[in-house]
Amino acid sequence: MANMTELITPNRQAETHSAVERIGAFAVAARPEHLTTAIRQLFKRNILDSIGCAIAGLQGSPFQALRAQFEEYRAPGRCTLIGGGKTSADQAALFNSSLVRYVDLLDSYMAIGGLCHPSDNFGTILAAAEQAGASGEEFMLALAVAYEIQCRFTAAVQVMAKGFNHATQLAISAAAGAGKLFGLSSGEIANAIAIATVDNVSLACVHAEPVSQWKGFSPGMTGMRAVYAASLAKRGFTGPKGLFEGPYGLKHMFAQRIPVDWDDPSLEMVKQTVMKKYCSLIHGQPVLEALLDLKRCNGLTAADVEGVRCDVFQGAFEFAGGGGFGAKDHPRVKEQGDYNLKYLIAAALIDDQLGPAQLEEARIQAPDVQALLMRVEIRPDERFSARYPHELSARVTIRTKDQRVFVKEQHGYEGGLNNPMSWDRTVEKFHWLSEPFADEDLRNRLIQVVQQLDARPISDLLDLLTRVRCTADFPRTHPGIQ
Repeated sequence: MANMTELITPNRQAETHSAVERIGAFAVAARPEHLTTAIRQLFKRNILDSIGCAIAGLQGSPFQALRAQFEEYRAPGRCTLIGGGKTSADQAALFNSSLVRYVDLLDSYMAIGGLCHPSDNFGTILAAAEQAGASGEEFMLALAVAYEIQCRFTAAVQVMAKGFNHATQLAISAAAGAGKLFGLSSGEIANAIAIATVDNVSLACVHAEPVSQWKGFSPGMTGMRAVYAASLAKRGFTGPKGLFEGPYGLKHMFAQRIPVDWDDPSLEMVKQTVMKKYCSLIHGQPVLEALLDLKRCNGLTAADVEGVRCDVFQGAFEFAGGGGFGAKDHPRVKEQGDYNLKYLIAAALIDDQLGPAQLEEARIQAPDVQALLMRVEIRPDERFSARYPHELSARVTIRTKDQRVFVKEQHGYEGGLNNPMSWDRTVEKFHWLSEPFADEDLRNRLIQVVQQLDARPISDLLDLLTRVRCTADFPRTHPGIQ
């Protein structure tokens, strides 16, 4: 551990060029030419993925409650809610950010001692872009700034291993991206970051059993505050410039330096993001891919299975296998289902898929899946732990009632760093998720606008998002990502 006196005592250089000021300067300096053709294509992929995730969450009951909340608190506004309606920019940030997170299919960035979901920035930056009347390119650039800041911080600090949640660094990135769209100076963005972050020290206990609804809505609340903080900074409000250096700032809280080169203008961290094809925490992606491959290749059914053992890296065991965040034997609600490897394995064996339907409470509580999950064992594996975060690994062993044993060891998965999800597969995923809420013509127009986003106003995208239905009025024919 670093010397605590050194961490608490500020130095002259930090007083002159604090970290929040350097991040503010980084955000202001970002230019469209920093987005290469290849990087633009990756961002369009991740943007389309975020939109598909958001549409898939529209029917969730919490969003009806949020709409009622907005009617009570400052309903009028200029910013679009996905699925229709207008509200204030900060409330739109809460709503649309939460939609992206709801079915747990959003992108991730993996790091030692933690992770983050860069697309948690999407709803906030979208609301700020609409508030500012931005172009699609300005939206993409601000989103790239937010991705870069959040991922760089996550790479530098083992946030979750130290007991904090990744919404902490989201406050920094979302405020910076919103501030850029609002045309703030570097000093004003520094104030926005400080205001948004000093009151957003998020705790990792949000992931502990019994997992609550707030796990998925905490990032939206962070985005809501970030938009509001950027607006306050625009009007002259100041925040603590010693947010990082102290005394009693982030360096003191994390008991370490935060070595990030904010003079580096690159916007390429999106290349290190990974995608999902199953409604599960990111740790479950290799598990489910291996499990379903074993099941399908060997013609197995859930009725054949006596038991399953799954060996995973330490983080997967801690979060979703019954480790430090609590036992996984009795999931009852969506938030417990998608963070529970025992449930996810049992549901995939019975239903041969893991999509939004498997996160419905009725499915989670059903006797068949509850009985099967009790015959699933999760164990940590040191060799797999050593591969993290560069590779997510798992080994699945299925024992049948007639004494057969099937084993598959999986290193990586489709959507991971070594096998990234292509644009075409992302389009397939988008159709799967949005089909019940948008007809084929609307879906194709959304895809086209995203493809051309850097040459169109952001209003073109938002106009289409208002036409998406909030209820599943179209039959689902897409079988999901196989």
